Amino acid sequence: MIRRTCSSVRSYLRPLTGGLVAGLMATAAPLSAQLDSVETRIAEAVAANQEAAVALLRETVDINSGTLNAAGQRAVHDAMAPHFEALGFAVEYVQPAIPDRGGHFVARRAGDRGPHLLLIGHLDTVFEEDSPFQSWEMVNDSVARGPGAADMKGGNIVIWSALEALDAAGALDGMTITVVMTGDEESPGRPLDESRRALVEAGEAADIALGFEGGTPGLGVIARRSSSSWRLDVTATTAHSSGVFRDGVGAGAIYEAARILEDFYAEIRGEENLTFNAATIVGGTEATWDATTARGEAFGKTNVVPPTAVITGDIRTLTDEQLQRTRRSMQAIVARSLPGTSSEITFRDGYPSMPPTDGNRALLELFSEVSVDLGGGPVEPFDPGQRGAADVSFVASVVDAGIDGLGPEGSGSHTVRETVNIPSLARAAQRAAVLMYRLTGETRAW
Repeated sequence: MIRRTCSSVRSYLRPLTGGLVAGLMATAAPLSAQLDSVETRIAEAVAANQEAAVALLRETVDINSGTLNAAGQRAVHDAMAPHFEALGFAVEYVQPAIPDRGGHFVARRAGDRGPHLLLIGHLDTVFEEDSPFQSWEMVNDSVARGPGAADMKGGNIVIWSALEALDAAGALDGMTITVVMTGDEESPGRPLDESRRALVEAGEAADIALGFEGGTPGLGVIARRSSSSWRLDVTATTAHSSGVFRDGVGAGAIYEAARILEDFYAEIRGEENLTFNAATIVGGTEATWDATTARGEAFGKTNVVPPTAVITGDIRTLTDEQLQRTRRSMQAIVARSLPGTSSEITFRDGYPSMPPTDGNRALLELFSEVSVDLGGGPVEPFDPGQRGAADVSFVASVVDAGIDGLGPEGSGSHTVRETVNIPSLARAAQRAAVLMYRLTGETRAW
């Protein structure tokens, strides 16, 4: 973990031990009885800015910003930037040196009070310019449908709404906040070191990370699994099918591919928080796989022992140790080889994991108190096996604590049925704003 050395930071940060949790709970407890006058003003200010928040959400949803639409990411950035600049943020469009990807929204506001907060969103959606799903539509008074309405343009709007309310209540002054909305969260550009440079650098400068992916009532995300990929290339001796299994011919590539997948399933499956999906397979006399387009082609005849097969898939784990151990197990299975075959498995890193930590748990405890004080229920940890990867994971190892799932409620994410629950925008913004106030206010809980 990267630790700040500034004396003003050392004065309020505690080591990530049981003492931190106890200290956090003891300090936060008096605030849990009711909202103070500033917090009441914050909650009222969120309610007052909802008409503008929904209008901005509709404006950005109506801008196509599929991950491959770089101009779309810039357009969403340009729509958001003036609203943050009005709050005293210096806003920058950071373009990584990567083809076929847009840039990132980065907004900074320096202060002299409390921990440095990093707020995380993203500009892109999974819906490209050729998608039939392109615009905002009201389903009823409480629900709207649209591309990215919840994932994650709704989360971006919650960030703005919370900050605007803090400003209106006179509580934003003195806070040090960085906002990063990446342009390619749904399909990060390569290399990752470049595509995530702005986010990681912001994390290294911050103390606490707050992610605004979609929320679920009563649950907060303090752990996320990693997401990485694998590719298996199988080669074998080819011959007339009448010779299959004989000495000098062997089993062929497709039997070997099936043997490997069966052994993966039988020997590795079942560990908590571990999944490994076999997503595609091509095999035959000729077989090719294009990783860029995610398409493959195969040719073969039933009377030919196939010499080649290609399989691709992903791995999701809660810790890096679990990931490395799983990869070693897969390599050992691949190395066994049926007669006349040989195989190679290669791995590609993707999203890192966000393991649960004492700091994350303490932050969730504080967030739960905020939720209760605002009239909601307590918040429990979300099962990491039920959530996908997200950008907060890229900074999980360099901040003192992090939490995700602070965005609005919705349904149908990544489908043409994606919706956002409009009243949940205000609820999410109130929780986030009061949380930030308690983290950085004169009576700090951190």
